[in-house]
Amino acid sequence: MKKRDLSLILVLLAGCATSLPEIAPEKLPEPPPAEFKGRFTLATPAEAQPRGEWWKAFNDPILDELVERANQGNSSVRVAAARLAQARALVRSTNADRSPQVGLGAGARRAQGIVGGDAGPARNLFTVGADFSYEVDLFGRLSHATQAAKLDAQAQEGLLQSARLLVQAGVAQTYLALRALDAERALVQSTLVTYRETLSLTERRWRAGDVAELDVARASTEVSATESEYLALDRRRAELESALAVLLGETPTKFALQDAEWRTALPTIPAGVPSTVLTRRPDVSAAQYTMLAAQSRVGVAKAAWFPNVALTGFGGYASTDIDDLLQWTSRAWLIGALVSLPLIDGGRRKAGIESTSAQLDGAVAQYREQVLVAFKDVEDQLAALRLLSEQAEAQARAVSSASRTTSLSGARYRAGYVSQLELLDAQRSELRNRRQELQVRSDRFQSTVALVRALGGGWE
Repeated sequence: MKKRDLSLILVLLAGCATSLPEIAPEKLPEPPPAEFKGRFTLATPAEAQPRGEWWKAFNDPILDELVERANQGNSSVRVAAARLAQARALVRSTNADRSPQVGLGAGARRAQGIVGGDAGPARNLFTVGADFSYEVDLFGRLSHATQAAKLDAQAQEGLLQSARLLVQAGVAQTYLALRALDAERALVQSTLVTYRETLSLTERRWRAGDVAELDVARASTEVSATESEYLALDRRRAELESALAVLLGETPTKFALQDAEWRTALPTIPAGVPSTVLTRRPDVSAAQYTMLAAQSRVGVAKAAWFPNVALTGFGGYASTDIDDLLQWTSRAWLIGALVSLPLIDGGRRKAGIESTSAQLDGAVAQYREQVLVAFKDVEDQLAALRLLSEQAEAQARAVSSASRTTSLSGARYRAGYVSQLELLDAQRSELRNRRQELQVRSDRFQSTVALVRALGGGWE
C-alpha cells in the first residue's frame, strides 16, 4: 500500500471520529411548578460564583467566629479539598498523554541468530540515547479522556463547595439550636423559682391550717418535675456543644461555649427568588459535571474501535563494542510510525461502550434527581417560613393570654378564692406556651439557614 493511500485512509477515519452521544431531553429535569418563580434551564453551573459570607446576615459575632473556625478546621472540608487536589493532579496526568514523551535510556544485549539480525556468531550491542514517542489523537480518545478528567475535577470542586456550605449551615443550625436551648433553660429556671415560691407559700398556709397537705404534695411535685426538665435541658446542651466542637474540628473536651443572651437577628429572604439561583448550588453543579464527564467517557470507549497511531523515534549511539559506543562514528537514529487496531478482543470494546453508556444513563438520572431535590428543598423551606411566621403570631397571642391567666390565678389564690390546683394549671400552661414560643422562634432560624443552604449559600 502506498504511503499516500495510507494517509487518505487515516484522513477518512478521522472524519468519522467519535462524537459524544446526545442526552435525550426527556431525561433532563422538567421545568419547576408554575408557583415557583422562573423556569429551569440547563444553565452553566456557577458553583464558583461568590456567595459572600451569608452567615453575617444573622448579625451575631460569635456565630461569625465559629463559622470561620469551621472553615479552617473541619475534617469533611479537608477531605473534600484533598479529593479536589487528587482530581486536579489526574487532569495533569491525563493531559500529559497528549504531549510528546521524551526519555533517556541505555541498554546492553547479546544475541545470536535471527534475534541478532543474522546467523553469525553471537555479538553484543550497546546503545545510549534519547527515546521519543507521540500518540496522534486522530479519533479523540485522548482529548475525550482529558475532558472527562477536567469535568471530574470541576465536579470535585462543586463537592468541596457543597461540603463547605453543609458545614457552615451545620455550624449555624447547631449554634442557633444551642442558643434557643439556653433561652429555654433560662425560662425553665425562672419558672422553677416561681414554683418554689408557690411551694413555700403553700407550706406556710398548710402550717396555718388554711390548706390540706395534698396541696403541698402537688406543689412539691411540680418543683421536682421542673428540676428534672432543667437537668434534661442541660444534658441536651452538652450534646449540642460536643456536636458543635466536632463541626469546628476541635476536641469536645476542650471546647466550651458560654451562656449568652440570644440576640441573633433573623434575616428576611425576599420573595420571588429566581430558579436560576440554583445553578450555583454546588451539589447540583457537581451532578451536572459528573453527567458531562460520563458523556465524555462514552467518547473514549467509542474511540477504542479506531486505530491507534503513534510516532516513535530514537537518537543516540549504538555499537557492538562498548569502547566505541560514544564515538561520532557510532551515532544512530531511528524514526517510525505504528498503527495498531485490535480485531478480536472477545467483546471487550463493545462491553466498554455498554458500561460507559450505562454510567451516563445513571449520571443523567442522578442529575435530574438532584435538581428535583433542590427545588423541593427550596419549596419546603419557603412554605415553612411562611407558616412559621403565622404560627409565631398566633403563639404570641397564646403566651399573652396564658401570662394573664397566671397573673389572675395567682392573685385569686393568695386571696383564697381559688384552689392551688387552678394556680398550678395556669403556671403549667404559661410555661408550655412560652416554651412553644421559643420552639417556633428556633424553627424560624433553622428554616432560614436551611433555605440559605437550599439556595446554594445566599439569595442575591
